[in-house]
Amino acid sequence: MTYPKNIHQAYHAHVYYDEHNQDIARGIVEHCGNHFQVNVGRFHLKLVGPHPKWSCQLAFNQSEFDQIIPWLEEHRQGLTVFVHGVTGDDIVDHTDYAYWLGEPVELNLQFFGVQ
Repeated sequence: MTYPKNIHQAYHAHVYYDEHNQDIARGIVEHCGNHFQVNVGRFHLKLVGPHPKWSCQLAFNQSEFDQIIPWLEEHRQGLTVFVHGVTGDDIVDHTDYAYWLGEPVELNLQFFGVQ
């Protein structure tokens, strides 16, 4: 497992949840949207993209990283948060630049055409 590193210009953090802890996840992403310079995506109650769990995306830049990542680590309440750099190469972003807060899960890389 690789802890997030502040080496990219932009990031996505995907908060993973299910029907049992979606209220916790909603509170986390709402707090981020209200207290950080972050764009909060849709709160998905289905699988989206390569994500093997329900998720909500937080998009932020390098200048916010050092505030958001420690906050997420402290307040994730047992949820897994997948963090990746945004370089324009989706496969590299979701493999080489994949970082985890909590228990890593296997992404569905077939979504990107990877076998």
